[in-house]
Amino acid sequence: MDAIVDNALRPETIPERTPVPPFDLVIFGAGGDLALRKLFPALAQRNREGVLPGESRILAIVRKEEDVEGLPKQIAKRLDEEGIPKDQVEPFLRRLTMVLLDALKPETYKTLKKALGDSDRVRSFYLSTPPDLFIPICENLAKADILTPTSRVILEKPLGRDLASARAINDAVARILPESRTYRIDHYLGKETVQNLLVLRFANTLFERTWSSRDIDHVQITVAETVGLEQRAGYYDKSGHMRDMVQNHLMQLLTLFAIEPPNMLEAGAVRDEKIKVLKALRPIVGPDVQRYTVRGQYGPGQIDGQRVKGYADELGHASNTETFVAIRCEVDNWRWAGVPIYLRTGKRMAQRYSEIAVTFKPVPHSIFGNGGGDRLDANRLFIRLQPNDGVQLQLMMKVPGSGRLKIVPRQLDLRYSTAFDERTPDAYERLLTDVIRGDQTLFMHRDEVEQAWTWVDPIIAGWQDYYPHPHRYAAGSWGPSQAIGLIERDGRSWADPDLV
Repeated sequence: MDAIVDNALRPETIPERTPVPPFDLVIFGAGGDLALRKLFPALAQRNREGVLPGESRILAIVRKEEDVEGLPKQIAKRLDEEGIPKDQVEPFLRRLTMVLLDALKPETYKTLKKALGDSDRVRSFYLSTPPDLFIPICENLAKADILTPTSRVILEKPLGRDLASARAINDAVARILPESRTYRIDHYLGKETVQNLLVLRFANTLFERTWSSRDIDHVQITVAETVGLEQRAGYYDKSGHMRDMVQNHLMQLLTLFAIEPPNMLEAGAVRDEKIKVLKALRPIVGPDVQRYTVRGQYGPGQIDGQRVKGYADELGHASNTETFVAIRCEVDNWRWAGVPIYLRTGKRMAQRYSEIAVTFKPVPHSIFGNGGGDRLDANRLFIRLQPNDGVQLQLMMKVPGSGRLKIVPRQLDLRYSTAFDERTPDAYERLLTDVIRGDQTLFMHRDEVEQAWTWVDPIIAGWQDYYPHPHRYAAGSWGPSQAIGLIERDGRSWADPDLV
């Protein structure tokens, strides 16, 4: 492990105030949707806040001559849409260097080598490309003698489409760069509320003592989107929602929720505990997919009062690709045995929101009788990732008044927007600067990725044999009715986002 990474992984250097060293950030796929929507606005925001050292540069890889002049204009337009002040846009654009290069042609990397020069700055290479380009780009960087002892590579999800392809990518990259300089990015790990999971749990006795099967009845993890295919039809129909969302985003949320306390807040310690959770996930194989999973695909419907097409109509042909997944899973270890964890994620759903909902076990006996109402609701903890990031705790409270005793559930509500004066940064703002600092805490180890595929692959195989056709659901709904049956068979129900 090189000295920069070694220093960056010390716990005392993890806070945001750690200086960012001078760097060159090279973005492959700079004209793509992710770079324009997320990467450049995140970097511009960091630049606006004075986080980026003055001599640092951003090199945007483009394939077409017209993009050398055209891409900066697109970036400027996007920054304006993001509310970056006009007097801050030009200073950011001056950091940009357009590099004409074909990722698959080794001879064109000479242009990049010349643009980088002999600087000893940290070099980070962001591969915002399809995963089939990860290996050739890394190999061409090595052949062109561009990689230095402080170089890092950032791999965007999805990492492969199954265990075999993920392992092939990991093996190929490992021949070129060590694990300590390989950053597998999942932007959910950069969200403030996701990071706050560890603080909420391990800095508060109230929750750490109740965070187990002794006090928790069940857990729901929901990531709902209202968008459809947008510009991703070619990729998405070959991938589906299991590969696109469950294998990465939901698996990461599950592991951070369920991990044992690491001995310190350090990348290796946190990753080790996350891997243990993935290994403890009970396998779902063969015909079990019919009982413990639900596949869905949206049809025509309404989103925000507007009629929208169904998936097949957007795609232009019939398809069995799933746009919705619900899973009932369990973590077979001492802490979580017997606690069902329900995963739910889909496109074209009724609302856009992501949350973890924890339902605690009810009190064993009510002393209030019928005077307190028909029942005492169990306490619930809602960890909301988006929108309205924050934490809500549902408690039973007495309604004010001197008449008949009446008890109702009410929320203790902590919203980031009202609880803190600081602006909530976008996930990529944190993650990009963490790479440059050399902090891998919020990135995935290859073992995490491969273990997640080890659990997901048998489910996909089971679908092919026992569940080939997804259930239909109307766009603007909460998914197919079978997802309701999945949880109601256990005497439970999905949390209502309107009540949070």
